Amino acid sequence: MIRLSIPLRQALSRLSLPVLIAVAFGTMLLGKADALLAERARTALADALMPFYAAFAEPAHAVRDAVEEIEQLFVMREENARLREENERLRRWQAAALSLEAENAMLRRQLAFVPERAPAYQTARVVADGGGVYARAVLLSVPPEMQVRRGQIALDERGFVGRVTEVGNRSARVLLATDMNSRIPVTLEGSRARAMMVGTNGARPRLQHWAEGSRPAEGERIVTSAEGVAFPSGLPIGVVRWTESGTAEVELFARLDRLDVVRLFDFGLGGILPPEAVARPEPRGRR
Repeated sequence: MIRLSIPLRQALSRLSLPVLIAVAFGTMLLGKADALLAERARTALADALMPFYAAFAEPAHAVRDAVEEIEQLFVMREENARLREENERLRRWQAAALSLEAENAMLRRQLAFVPERAPAYQTARVVADGGGVYARAVLLSVPPEMQVRRGQIALDERGFVGRVTEVGNRSARVLLATDMNSRIPVTLEGSRARAMMVGTNGARPRLQHWAEGSRPAEGERIVTSAEGVAFPSGLPIGVVRWTESGTAEVELFARLDRLDVVRLFDFGLGGILPPEAVARPEPRGRR
């Protein structure tokens, strides 16, 4: 074995860096001078190294797939635990609901309970904004065979819309809950306290006149109250929203800006408004 002396090895190490730099510059100049030759060289090198790339790529893909499967297993395990907990909670609610249903049926039998007749309703199409003496109203197309009465309650698929205030031969006008002439007695579903929902001509009516000590809670559901026999109780209206200025407003369930069809309910005598129950219209635009 030939051993190089220390000075010779040092000389070769000093020369290796300049030689590599010269080779690199030579390769760059060759690529600039003959691009076709450089491209062929790159292609030949890529073809030569392709088996090595493929050999290394397969284990890398296998490792990556294994890692993804392990991550999926952990996610499925957490999801399974969550679903088990939710299923157990739903079972408890189901047991409570069945118990309450049985108790309710027993009490009804003991009281000789007579169920109320389901309210009849008719469907009418919204054709235009009502206008007229009201700022927030819609006009309905009513066929001659449809019996529409003043005071009927209008609902969409989400909740309370308003009430019928005018009836013609082929049309009817519905005063919306947002009109400033609208006064709706409501119940706070959480505390069962009574209040009054007052229209403002804006998107959200105001909530007023609730009992002292029963301040409406943010997000509390609002339903109609049967006080004054103008409305049936329990119709969904919306939820409480407090403004930055400290005003309680009602975010309505009904989409009053997208009314296409409404249902007019006949709740019996309680749903017919006497003439004096409709507030006298005020000039549009006044607050």
